[in-house]
Amino acid sequence: MSIKPLIILPDPVLRQVSKPVERVDDALRKLADDMLETMYDAPGIGLAAIQIGEPIRLLVIDLAKEGEEPAPHVFVNPEILESSGQRSTYEEGCLSIPDYYAEVERPASVRARYLDRSGKEQEIKAEGLMATCLQHEIDHLNGVLFIDHISKLKRDMVMRKFRKLAKDRPAPSRLVG
Repeated sequence: MSIKPLIILPDPVLRQVSKPVERVDDALRKLADDMLETMYDAPGIGLAAIQIGEPIRLLVIDLAKEGEEPAPHVFVNPEILESSGQRSTYEEGCLSIPDYYAEVERPASVRARYLDRSGKEQEIKAEGLMATCLQHEIDHLNGVLFIDHISKLKRDMVMRKFRKLAKDRPAPSRLVG
């Protein structure tokens, strides 16, 4: 396993729509393991493949609190089948938008279908933080960021800040391979 560099706003890669995974195999499982290691290192509770520059429909989530046994979830080709009419608000952050947090309102529960690590189709009825995290990460797969759910004024301020920060930091080296 290895820790991968995170794609940071305003990199346009974050706006790409990810392609469906065609086959669940050892290479995909290794990528999921690398994503989990990257997420734990950050530290975070969710990570979409696009956030490490892989535009495929793969995400990982682990809501275990510090000191608890890790409880990793791997979602391949996740799709939301149903959202509740009831809403909930959580303070969200994002590994690709470091040190910025905002209240985001989303459906309080969702039902989703996905493939697990072995390629077996699964369904999950997610509520609370899991529902929020799943929606946040699926948004990434569709090129949507959590700041797209806040006011235009706040979003514009965040974008200005991250464009300035991007100008001030050296460009990452991108290896083709």
